[in-house]
Amino acid sequence: MQDNMIAPPLPTPLADVIDRYAEPVREKLLALRAVILDVARDENVGAVEETLKWGQPSFLCKAGTTVRIDRDETHGGAIALYVNCKTSLVEEWRERFPELSFGGNRSLHITLEGDLGDARLRMCIANALTYRRRRAAKQTTA
Repeated sequence: MQDNMIAPPLPTPLADVIDRYAEPVREKLLALRAVILDVARDENVGAVEETLKWGQPSFLCKAGTTVRIDRDETHGGAIALYVNCKTSLVEEWRERFPELSFGGNRSLHITLEGDLGDARLRMCIANALTYRRRRAAKQTTA
């Protein structure tokens, strides 16, 4: 994440959800949101809609698949980045970064102490935000 990057104001429905969490989880989710928006800008994915899906803060763009973030109850208060389980994203991430923590075929888990500036995390987010674009490019070259 760029040092000078400032995330836009948090939409009220997302703020209402995130504000329910204890300070460490809330701060980590807000920081992850800033990373997602920063990666979206770097990847030139166009407009990113912030909304709630399944009660979770979600990020939608035409170039990719929906990315959701939330507290991860299964890992002791950590947070998770969720993607559509019908994509191949988590499988690809698991193959490339076996040292990271994943949940089935739908999530990447991040500890509260985890580094959100980690290049591997940014790459995973970029893969999700450009998923449709990359699939379309593969189909046109096949």
